[in-house]
Amino acid sequence: MSDVQHTDRRPGPRFSRTGRLIVVAVLAVLVVLAVVLVPRLLRERANEETLTVPEGRRAAQIYAAADKALHLPGGSTAKAAKKAHLPLPAEAKGNPEGYLFPATYPIRSDTTPASLLSYMVKTGNQRLAEDHITSYRTVVIASIVQAEADRPADMGKVARVINNRLARHMPLQMDSTINYALGRSTLRTSHADTRTESPYNTYRYEGLPPTPIDNPGADALKAAGAPPAGDWLYFVTVKPGDTRFTADYQEHLKNVREFNDRQKNGGGA
Repeated sequence: MSDVQHTDRRPGPRFSRTGRLIVVAVLAVLVVLAVVLVPRLLRERANEETLTVPEGRRAAQIYAAADKALHLPGGSTAKAAKKAHLPLPAEAKGNPEGYLFPATYPIRSDTTPASLLSYMVKTGNQRLAEDHITSYRTVVIASIVQAEADRPADMGKVARVINNRLARHMPLQMDSTINYALGRSTLRTSHADTRTESPYNTYRYEGLPPTPIDNPGADALKAAGAPPAGDWLYFVTVKPGDTRFTADYQEHLKNVREFNDRQKNGGGA
């Protein structure tokens, strides 16, 4: 055995001059791309437009807002809605009312009315699935709840009133459905209004209207899907934050008189 120690002198990996030049060139290209593209991406992100759909908006209102956001002539989105193949339940018969979920949606250069509406409906279907809501009937009820409830805390009770009246074959007598039929929003409903010839007139016709009357948000959908127990048959919002529910018709009439008196006095507290 030799006492001499041998040192491994095998050369390590080395870059040739050509290889080093290639690496430098690639790095230079990456730096140039970063300088050019990053500011552009940041500008595009900053300038990215969005469309916010508030809770309770009707389809017609959403169509008009979409036209503005997409910089299209009025009526463009409404026309697209009639032709678009949206993932709606059969009962909807192609009408997306109730399924254009309230949220904020991005508007990009390639966004079209059809793609925007499809995004809204898919978002709505996802939320419905999360809340285990599969019934078109529930969405119709949720739309009425959205329009009638003064605040989220009252939504469950409003949904229960609707269910109780339907179970008793009582007309719903909801002002919100007449407003939908007449294309308006008001707190005042006249006797002439209640004689309106429309399937959305729930004073004249028993049962639910044929479609949702707006696009309800998460709170209204949850309330309609699982309303609390109660025997309420009537309600009226006497003043903001003061909605009174009762099963007694005479008590309801008293509350209605108080509401009417406040309206005559300018709606003051």
